Amino acid sequence: MPLHVPPAPAPALRSVLTALGSPTAVREARTPALRTAQQEAVPDHPLPLHVLDAISAEGVAETRLAGWRFLIRCDERAVAAAETRLTPDGWAFSHFFEGPYIASTERALRQAESAAQSYQARLLSVPGLYMLTLWLHGDCASDGTTGHPDPSDLLVPLAPAPPGIAAHRPHRVAELLPVLTLRVTPAPPPLLGSPA
Repeated sequence: MPLHVPPAPAPALRSVLTALGSPTAVREARTPALRTAQQEAVPDHPLPLHVLDAISAEGVAETRLAGWRFLIRCDERAVAAAETRLTPDGWAFSHFFEGPYIASTERALRQAESAAQSYQARLLSVPGLYMLTLWLHGDCASDGTTGHPDPSDLLVPLAPAPPGIAAHRPHRVAELLPVLTLRVTPAPPPLLGSPA
C-alpha cells in the first residue's frame, strides 16, 4: 500500500531551500556531508515531527507538533536532515544535522512502503528515552499536524533505539505505549523518614 507523506507547509520548505542556498548556513552547519557535497542538495520526504509530552493515566499519548524534518538528498541518497520550527512569525529553518537517524529513517520509510495497510508517515520523538520513531498513522487524510497515536497505529523505533526495544520492528501503539509508560514515568519520591 502507498505511504502517505503530508505536504509540508510552504514556508517551512522555503526556509529549508533558503538555508540550502546560503553558503553561510551550510558552512556553519555541523554537517560535513553538506559542506563537501559535489551534487545539488535537495530537501525530500518532509515529515511532521511530534513530541510525546506525556502518557495520561488512561494510557493516551499526549503529543504536540514540534516541527517538520526534511531529509536532504545529494546524488540519490540522504546525507543530512533539516529541521524547521514554528515561530511567532511562522515556520523558520532551525538547523541541519546528520547521524544515524538519517539512514534509519530512510530504512523505516522503505519498510513502511511494503505495509499491507495505507499509513501516513510522521515522526514521534520520546525525549525521556532519547528515542525517535517513525509513526505510521492510520488517518491518511489528516494534515499531519494534529492527532494522537491511535492504539492501532504503528511505531517503528529508529536506530539507535533504547536498550530492550528493537529498532526497525513495527509495534502497535497499544503494545509499545505500556512499555514506554513504565520507562518514562519517574520513580516516586522516597517516603519521608526513609533512607534515600
